[in-house]
Amino acid sequence: MDKLRVVLLFGGRSSEHSISCATAGGVLGAIDRDRFEVIPVGITREGAYILESDEPSRFALDPAHLPEVVDNGTRVLWPESTASRELTVTTARPGTEGSDTRSLGAVDVVFPILHGRFGEDGTIQGLLELVGLPYVGNGVLASSLGMDKHFTKTVLEGAGIPVAPWITVTRAALAADPDLWQRRTRSLGLPVFVKPARAGSSVGVTKVSDWAALDAALDVAFDEDGSVLIESGVVGREIECAVLEGRDGAAPRVSVAGEVVVTGRDFYDFEAKYLDAPGVELVCPADLGDGELFELQRIARRAFEAIGGQGLARVDVFLTDEGFVVNELNTMPGFTPISMFPTCWLNSGLSYPELITELIEIGHATGAR
Repeated sequence: MDKLRVVLLFGGRSSEHSISCATAGGVLGAIDRDRFEVIPVGITREGAYILESDEPSRFALDPAHLPEVVDNGTRVLWPESTASRELTVTTARPGTEGSDTRSLGAVDVVFPILHGRFGEDGTIQGLLELVGLPYVGNGVLASSLGMDKHFTKTVLEGAGIPVAPWITVTRAALAADPDLWQRRTRSLGLPVFVKPARAGSSVGVTKVSDWAALDAALDVAFDEDGSVLIESGVVGREIECAVLEGRDGAAPRVSVAGEVVVTGRDFYDFEAKYLDAPGVELVCPADLGDGELFELQRIARRAFEAIGGQGLARVDVFLTDEGFVVNELNTMPGFTPISMFPTCWLNSGLSYPELITELIEIGHATGAR
């Protein structure tokens, strides 16, 4: 059987650039090379597409030196139209102003493992659809909805899925009527979480337990995005589960659940997620009754369908005394071998390499959208 040629696309312009690189390292190290030929394409922080190294160790997460895509002078060029799926790369000719161009071959499917804005938010998905390339994961609409926490909540609430109370604010709105926004914010009660509307990996997120700290928390969040959520803190267990698109029109598949047990930190922040900071334990499978797991899987499936999900997602919820409350829906979750998404599938009987194969095959079968 001929190998599928897969473009692994990572890096990007968002604040989650290094996490995307770490995910790429995990995928490069585990992808089935007997079935797939990989073209690693990195996106620099400035947005240049370069031909990257196919060396997983280059992208290991090191707290002292986070991995990144560094401009090496190459430029990967997408097909000029839907008439071709050929990728090319130009390389500067040393000592001259010229360059050499060579073909990277016709692409079968693109695996965009980009986190955050300019990748997870529908922008890359739109580019790939314009040139007619099949790709792994959610389409333009689901990616855009999933990236924006305000609109995710709005859609889920409209579908009858419980979400935490919230308000969304901009700097301009705050400046125009600060008293109004202070009343609205305080009506949520303490604690609140202040989050950029369009960021992930807990970047820019602050837990506020004293109103005196609210302004500083807003500044941190506004540094990431012009729209910010102030969300009521929910008391409950933090539970996550993974979703995969069903094959041949079947219902989405939902994994067993994992639990984030926070013991020595305010919340599950960036350092705990990716830099092995103490105070957090990941437990998978989570200790849930059969009825609780069934209900969680039902809610996760409904949430995935509500945004028009394709490919994959991770659904994060709180289990409270009154039941499940959806916190977030992540359309391109962290995908390192120790991340919760692959861990949940591992405990559901699907290994990391098998999961990568499944995602690529679903994306390839979906075709150009």
